[in-house]
Amino acid sequence: MLFALLAQGKSDNLFSSTLMLIVVLLVLLIGIFLVVVFFSFIRLWIQSLLTGAKISILDLVGMKLRNVDYGMIVRQKIALVQAGVKVTTEDLEAHYLSRGNVPKSATAVIAAHKAGMDLPWRTAAAIDLAGRDILKAVQTSVNPMVIDCPDPTKGQATLDGVCHNGIQLRAKARVTVRTKLDRLVGGATEETIIARVGEGIVKAIGMAKDHREVLANPNLISQVVLTNSLDSQTAFEIVSIDVVEIFVGENIGAKLQADQAAADLRVAQANAEQRRAAAVAREQEMRALVEENRAKVVLAEAEVPLAISHAFREGHMGVMDYYNMRNVQSDTDMRSSIANPGGKASDRTPIG
Repeated sequence: MLFALLAQGKSDNLFSSTLMLIVVLLVLLIGIFLVVVFFSFIRLWIQSLLTGAKISILDLVGMKLRNVDYGMIVRQKIALVQAGVKVTTEDLEAHYLSRGNVPKSATAVIAAHKAGMDLPWRTAAAIDLAGRDILKAVQTSVNPMVIDCPDPTKGQATLDGVCHNGIQLRAKARVTVRTKLDRLVGGATEETIIARVGEGIVKAIGMAKDHREVLANPNLISQVVLTNSLDSQTAFEIVSIDVVEIFVGENIGAKLQADQAAADLRVAQANAEQRRAAAVAREQEMRALVEENRAKVVLAEAEVPLAISHAFREGHMGVMDYYNMRNVQSDTDMRSSIANPGGKASDRTPIG
């Protein structure tokens, strides 16, 4: 009995020792994990604490679990807070998870804030997610951008227009624009500005009555173009339009007149040829008509002997009447021969 109690006591002590060992190991592992986590985030946490970024250890652990670059988020949050921009850690993390460029967006917001422009983080994030270069937009808002018109990379070297007197003028211009951040989302890009300015320059040249007026004062083109509000519905504000080069091209008016005269000549020649062909056709028709009438005469003359024979049979004509008729016919042929020497006496078919 005593031995049984001793054995049972030893078993209970062994179970308790094993359970205690397991608990100690679990606590030790949790402690090691917490120490590793603490020392992994301690530097970033201290930085955020000292700079007022207000990012806790739990926030860092959560970003780590969500596969977010927490080191970059902390650095950008510190930079924004130090610049005086109000933004939450959740906004930065959401922009990162949306595949946005957090460092570029943060730099753009800081630059806009330093320049005194109103650019909230949500607006900057929306512009970045829309595919626009937000940092470049802020830079061109502070430092205006110069655009060549026409774009030399498109293959066209000049903008060509024709004055009222028919002289062609070729011009090159430079447009200075400033980005409007409030119109960047949904606003037209540089291509629209180039197209509108090009259209305005061609229109201004076309409104000039004499090309010498434009050559003497190229500023006329800039004034006409600037009054047309070419920057409406675009992401830019036009600061100035400067004509850097303008020279005379071809005499389009004279060339068009020459081409028109040549075209009129070809039309007149075609009409004359048509009339000549009609006259030739009419001549052929008249010749055919003459031959047709001659054939009718021959047919009529061929019926004369038949009529004489019929008159003989019916007793309406005698032999003396027939000979008198032949004598008259002979006299007529003789007179025709005298009147037309060298020609035929008569083309008439002899009677009888």
